[in-house]
Amino acid sequence: MSQREMARASRVAPAAIGRAETGGDLRVSQLVRIIGVAGLRLVVLGDDGRELMPMSSGAVRDRGGRLFPAHLDTRYGDVDWWHGDERYNRERPWYTFDRKRYTRDHWRERSGTPEDHQLPQPGDSPAERRAQRKAEAERRWDEEIRRRREAGLLPARVEWSCACPPACDELDTGERPQHAADCPCGCDVD
Repeated sequence: MSQREMARASRVAPAAIGRAETGGDLRVSQLVRIIGVAGLRLVVLGDDGRELMPMSSGAVRDRGGRLFPAHLDTRYGDVDWWHGDERYNRERPWYTFDRKRYTRDHWRERSGTPEDHQLPQPGDSPAERRAQRKAEAERRWDEEIRRRREAGLLPARVEWSCACPPACDELDTGERPQHAADCPCGCDVD
């Protein structure tokens, strides 16, 4: 191809192509368009020879819809959130990051270096994550109670149901349980 034909096909100025042929510099965007005409692509390789991928366009975003800074590692907003209930009363974000390099490095030592920023997943909201933690804690507690019962450390579960007549409901003011005189149950009474 002539310089003019390449310029037309790549949408790069003919003068830039001429400079490149004589050893001059091109902008990366120009180089990408020129090699794209030849069916090639520009890649960046790491020390191990593997291709380094760009940040995913589907990565998590802040509340303004912007991608988080690429050099910082995102994490869930409820993981080690530095605003306690007593400070600022700010709503916890879905995702956050640490601006301080030593804090970021601390998290990388604990969890490893992430491949890319997180990709949004179902259940990522702080409320959903809180509900998941609560359900998991309840499941562990129920398992512990079952284990203790099987080991004989707790008495067997006794099924109980309230047999209060409708008259008890009419006497209940919400403070202390009240029962009718003929109530066979007498539940909630010390």
